[in-house]
Amino acid sequence: MVGISRPPSPRTISSIPLEDYETSSTDSDETTRMHTRSRVPFVQSTSPTGSSSGSPRSDFLFPPNLQSGRSSVSSTATTTPIPSRSTSPLPQFYSNPSSSSTSDTDSEPNSPFLRTNRNPWGRENRRTWWSASRRRRKRDTRVLRTLKKWIRKLVRHPFFPSQPITIVLTLILLSIFAIFLTLLLIYILNPDKEPLPWRAYCSAPHLYAPHNPAPPSSTSFPYFNATSAKPFPPFPPQNLDTFSPAGIFLGVFSIDSGFERRMLVRTTWASHPRSRNGAGEGDASRGTSRTIVRFILGQPRKDWERRIKLEMETYNDIIILPIPENMNGGKTHAFFSWASANAWVPPIHTDSSVPPVVFSYSNQTTPPPSFAPHDTFQAWKNQNMGRLKPWVRPDFVVKVDDDSFVMLAELESRLRLELYTKTGTQQEPKSPLAPNTSMTSMPAPGNPTGDLLVPDRGLPPLSVTSEQSNDPLIYWGYLVRNRLHTFMAGELYALSWSLVDWVAKDSVVKGLTRGAEDKQTAKWMKLHPRASEVRWTSERCWIYDHPRSGTVYAHGFLFPAEVARVKRGMEAYFDKSTQGLFGNPSIAVGGISPTPSAWAYSSVSTFGVRYTPPVPDLGIKYSIEALVEGSDMSMVREGSPMTPDYAWTHREGRKRRYEGNRVGGTVVVHFIKKNMWYLETALALLEGEELLDSETLQSQEPDRTALGLTPSPSNMPSHTAQPRSTQLSANPENQR
Repeated sequence: MVGISRPPSPRTISSIPLEDYETSSTDSDETTRMHTRSRVPFVQSTSPTGSSSGSPRSDFLFPPNLQSGRSSVSSTATTTPIPSRSTSPLPQFYSNPSSSSTSDTDSEPNSPFLRTNRNPWGRENRRTWWSASRRRRKRDTRVLRTLKKWIRKLVRHPFFPSQPITIVLTLILLSIFAIFLTLLLIYILNPDKEPLPWRAYCSAPHLYAPHNPAPPSSTSFPYFNATSAKPFPPFPPQNLDTFSPAGIFLGVFSIDSGFERRMLVRTTWASHPRSRNGAGEGDASRGTSRTIVRFILGQPRKDWERRIKLEMETYNDIIILPIPENMNGGKTHAFFSWASANAWVPPIHTDSSVPPVVFSYSNQTTPPPSFAPHDTFQAWKNQNMGRLKPWVRPDFVVKVDDDSFVMLAELESRLRLELYTKTGTQQEPKSPLAPNTSMTSMPAPGNPTGDLLVPDRGLPPLSVTSEQSNDPLIYWGYLVRNRLHTFMAGELYALSWSLVDWVAKDSVVKGLTRGAEDKQTAKWMKLHPRASEVRWTSERCWIYDHPRSGTVYAHGFLFPAEVARVKRGMEAYFDKSTQGLFGNPSIAVGGISPTPSAWAYSSVSTFGVRYTPPVPDLGIKYSIEALVEGSDMSMVREGSPMTPDYAWTHREGRKRRYEGNRVGGTVVVHFIKKNMWYLETALALLEGEELLDSETLQSQEPDRTALGLTPSPSNMPSHTAQPRSTQLSANPENQR
């Protein structure tokens, strides 16, 4: 730093002639000597009036205006012989006030107060980041120094890109490598690499065991064990409707911007009569009279707050959780925690042949809340008649994704069956893949028939003696079981009330809320104090993905009539001897047999292949019919004798597709990522004639046969003369 010299004494200044200040000297040496004379240090006056003999004169602090030029801090030595700037009267602000001053010529270019064009930032020699001083490098850590060293070597390497074209090409290659590596990791970690045998799920559900905590011993997927095959009871049981409806609270997970999807849910499966009543004549929504649908959201964003409030005021069906919106950051646990304190459903409105079972939570009631437009008809009717009853706790709390299409009557009937299922007293079988499944008849007071057959799943009896010993512990959904995880798929799963209440209160569960929410829920069930008594009930046949999704869980829209044909078509596999079928080394591996690829055949979709209509330019009705599994429209091909018009004329009505039953069909269609797909699902499952004209004529065939008016089978088209089940089972892989 350049030192600031002290001012000369008044005596020295007065001895210099005034003419010397008015003329410019050409002798540089004389000027240098004049400027480098010793100067008397400035001593501040200690007198109150400032008139001590040692005080400087006022003409030093304020130099007089000279006629031949002006004294300025910017003047040079060639224009004035006096110092170019006066020294500061406050020397305590400088570190070295006694240092001598140099000439203006020598000091100004290096002055820290001036800027030059050579270095606009005021630093003469700016160091680069890799050439720091030795003292600074000593302060750096060893890892940082090593990193700088290798980066410097990398940048200076001759193969390092330095031209624009080489930099762009390098970035492109790195991007391709990153994408390839990501896809490779996804493929390696993805356990779903082949289509699942949904035909076996539907035709032989007894071959697929309920959950067992022990992991499979074989690396192959444990599809079935043929050594113990005991049939499940047909669904639905004949006297299902004699039992009281189950109380179900469905929470549809949504986000603040999902208004369109919420409106689709409100106007389709949440309120449609065929979703709530069932197929055919239905039951006037008696079964779903205790089923409530609500949308579950996290805290909305600022831009969406007013819109969400308006929507809540309009429909009364939105629940805002006190957490930020997330998918796997604890929203599911927050929902169950909220439900344990705030979930209520309507009470039983009508009498049943079988009195309802009294559980530990049956006496908990609350005044009815504000109704939503899609709430049950019975609740609105009682409100209009002024006969409001207190609402009660639900028997099940169901978590649903908003990309799932739910048939409420189908869901309620299956959960009702589980609610009244009698657990047996037999011990758990030794084989983890083939539990001892037997049939038990549930006698019911007031039911003269007493023929409701329910599966005894081989679970140990309840050993709790408290008032909750009668409460069911049910974990219901689509069981995903592979070498990595065992859990109920997140599109829809149900927990009985006792499990919900425990999840909300357990301290260990509160620490396991982050992660894939469906897998976390399965972990909670394994941590339950009575984990061995929790019923993991799986429904694999009637829960699947949309036909256009192309996932391993996808196939066409499914109806009971097609499942009956699939069962008949697969009888050829089971007619063979067990040793001949499952002893084939190409099929059996380690005693656990994977299924043949034909069991995953679908007439609509193919795994990993984007869906295309069977023939181009199909109308709306024809294209929806083509998405139905096993329909004639799905098997129409260009150049085939069967035309789309013929397939449409010979389609099946809803009554025949449901085989005359109210329930027994699709429960959930998942992976509906587009609103167009959602509308397709609604048209396929909720619309259509109950009985077609062609079916009405077929019902009159006996009378026509008696009169000799019915053509013989030899005169009929080959496609209609051959049963559809025979067509599918002959060679399904050649169909598509």
